[in-house]
Formats: sequence, structure tokens, C-alpha cells
Amino acid sequence: MFKHLKEDIECVFDRDPAARNFFEVLTTYPGVHAVLFHRVSHKLWNHGFKWLARFLSTFVRWITGIEIHPGAMIGRRFFIDHGMGVVIGETAEIGDDCTLYHGVTLGGTSWKKGKRHPTLGNDVVVGAGAKVLGPIKIGDGARIGSNAVVVKDVPPAATVVGVPGRAVSSNQQTGDQEKRRHAMAQKMGFDAYGVTRDAPDPVAHAINCILDHSHALDAKVEKMCQALKSLNAEFNDIELPQLGPCEIGPLAEEKLEEDTNIKPD
Repeated sequence: MFKHLKEDIECVFDRDPAARNFFEVLTTYPGVHAVLFHRVSHKLWNHGFKWLARFLSTFVRWITGIEIHPGAMIGRRFFIDHGMGVVIGETAEIGDDCTLYHGVTLGGTSWKKGKRHPTLGNDVVVGAGAKVLGPIKIGDGARIGSNAVVVKDVPPAATVVGVPGRAVSSNQQTGDQEKRRHAMAQKMGFDAYGVTRDAPDPVAHAINCILDHSHALDAKVEKMCQALKSLNAEFNDIELPQLGPCEIGPLAEEKLEEDTNIKPD
């Protein structure tokens, strides 16, 4: 138990650059106080001292502004930053290395007994003001955006924003489609991914769709050309000009005119 308490304090230095020393964290961080006392109240709860556990958690709520039911199961190296207004329900389960910010609610949507609160995997971050409600599962490495309302399961490594919460990106999107988008974006002379990796943007998403369409169109045209060649059909196999910032203006028009013998409008 004391090993976990030490870890709860030490993990603050990895997640809060304002933390200066061990004594400061131990004496001035309400999130740390709430977690430390919860470790005690949870032990009391499991040993049958229900009232004493609830009394201790209520006292801690009064001095920290953080309400954690003593029945909640919390993993190692859990950090609540700022903390005011955080509510964690009785049947909530939180994995290792998770971080919650102020105003977060891990709440229930039913008055029935049994599992009614969320389960968070490892390394989950829940932004300020977010509400995660019901007996849902949040996958490992997921990120819940500030003020999001999440009522459905979240896959691992996903980023969820909005009301109701929706997954807008995944840190695990590293397949052939992602590689094709990078190649097409480089070919066209711009980078559409600096925003989407860290902060999903609807305009960048639209550009991604254009890149996917362009790749599919290129592949379709290539197949058509190969089919015509196999039929020994005669046609002008014109090499398309390279896309990029250097191929613009009069030089591009002159090259296009030479290749096609058609003067552009």
C-alpha cells in the first residue's frame, strides 16, 4: 500500500511541470490528497467498515472538492490535476497511469444496483469538464476531450470530443491508407496532417477525403489506360505534369501546351 502511495506522489512530476519538490506536492496538491485518502477508505470499505469509509470520503470531499466513492477501484499512479468538482462513482474502475482534470464525472445512468459506472483502461486522459457516463469501457490510451459527454464504449488510443462524444481520430491509424495520404499530400505540395494528429479539424478531414478520392481516381485511370493498351487501341499517352508548388504559373502552362498541343484557357 505504501509503495502505491509513493508512486501516486512521484507520478505528479511527470504530468505537472509546475511541481517543484516532493514536500510541495504532498502538502499542496488536493488531487494527491484525495487519492491518498481514497486508498485508506477503499481498504476500510473492503473490510466491512462501510460507514467509516463513507465518512472519511465525505471529509476528504469537504477539504479537497473531490468526491471519490470508497467502493471505486483505482489503479496505480493515478493523478487528478487541480481536482475541484471531480466525481467518481461507486462501481467505477480506473486502470494504471490515468489522469483526470477538474470537473470530470465518472457517473452512472441508472438507479439499479450493480455495475453502473465507467471502466477506464490504462493511460487514459480525461479532459476538464468531461462526463463519462454509464457502464462503458474506455480503451487503453484513449483521450477524452474537455467538456465531452461520453455514453458509449471508446476504442483504445482514440480521441473523443463533442456532445455526445464521438471518436474523431485514433493514434493507431498507421495503415496503408495513412501512408497513401502522406504520399498524395507530398505529391500535391502540402501537408494536411499537422493538425489532424494532435487536434482534429473538419477542414483537414475534408482534405483527407480529397486525397483518398484522388488516389482512387489515379488508380482507376491507370487501369483504364492499361486496358486500352491491351486492346492495341491508339491514344495519346500523355505524361501528366508533376504536382507541386514549383509547377504553377506560366511555366506550367507552357509545359502543358507542349505536351498536349492545346492552349489552356
